[in-house]
Amino acid sequence: MRNVTLILDDGSRFSGKSFGYEKPVAGEVVFNTAMTGYPESLTDPSYAGQLMTLTYPLVGNYGVPPFTIEPNGLATFMESEKIHAEAIIVSDYSYEYSHWNAVESLGDWLKREQIPGITGIDTRELTKVLREHGVMMGKIVFDDEPDNVPEAAYAGVNYVDRVSCKEIICYLPAGTSQTFSINSSYAQLNSQFSTFNSQFKKVILVDCGVKTNIIRCLLKRGVEVIRVPWDYDYNGLEFDGLFISNGPGDPDTCDAAVQNIRKAMANEKLPIFGICMGNQLLSKAGGAKIYKLKYGHRSHNQPVRMVGTERCFITSQNHGYAVDNNTLSADWEPLFINMNDGSNEGIKHKKNPWFSAQFHPEAASGPTDTEFLFDEFVNLLK
Repeated sequence: MRNVTLILDDGSRFSGKSFGYEKPVAGEVVFNTAMTGYPESLTDPSYAGQLMTLTYPLVGNYGVPPFTIEPNGLATFMESEKIHAEAIIVSDYSYEYSHWNAVESLGDWLKREQIPGITGIDTRELTKVLREHGVMMGKIVFDDEPDNVPEAAYAGVNYVDRVSCKEIICYLPAGTSQTFSINSSYAQLNSQFSTFNSQFKKVILVDCGVKTNIIRCLLKRGVEVIRVPWDYDYNGLEFDGLFISNGPGDPDTCDAAVQNIRKAMANEKLPIFGICMGNQLLSKAGGAKIYKLKYGHRSHNQPVRMVGTERCFITSQNHGYAVDNNTLSADWEPLFINMNDGSNEGIKHKKNPWFSAQFHPEAASGPTDTEFLFDEFVNLLK
């Protein structure tokens, strides 16, 4: 095992050993307090550009499930087609694993996907540094290659563009899918969609880095999902509802998506639902402003309260930005509030069927207390 050093922008240094792919890497260092779910987190596109620190000390003891793909092209047990995090940082890596569905170790998976993993780090101390200072850029450097120092930027980089799909993909509840070119005319696409399916309600899914379980949750509720690139103008297509997905990075880099959402809002009866990045982009389309949290919310145990009620839910979250409640216009109001820090966890329009959640109702991994929001959205489709 090669010795490595994690160097933060404030000069803090943490020594550890490599158990993944051996290459120096740089990115934004963030922490996740979940006890389980590293296969889902690593494959969550929202972690693109980030070095993921897990605060739970023992990691890897249940291995990694098979990377199988369903007939519709979705990964069975993962949240995308590959690992998106730049690296994983843990305290105690378990070289032995045991689980009924495991086929390989975490270390072997990281090596196969060329992702660094480092162990022996005091992740509790590292988390304390990040909580006090806020998330910051960091570098993983191999001690025997001191001159091989990576460089990376996070602020201002459009990571959504990097992880979004490049073509239009249609998914049917029956488990089939079909890809269409974004260069086709609206008339051609509407005709092709009608031929592909004419019985299900159609939901446009704006792919900002969507997790596959979001698509699964929509499909199992009997709707057709039309997945489009983040900056594609879908307003000439025929559809019954608009869904805006999660995704990585700064929502201010996604103005094209915001402008397309505003166009869609011209139809005041169109149901719109956003999750995570989708909450921020819908808020921006409604005129609100976004700010960066000091160290973000990344865990399975974030408590949120539905505004106007005493109903509280435990939620799975992964985001570094939040909506400024004070900038919501008179037509909008908060839907959920974080019980830890009072930050926004969702919005809703006072008259039109538009709402969003900053957390992940589909979880994967995490609690599924709020999956009913998918039911509410699908029930709005006419």
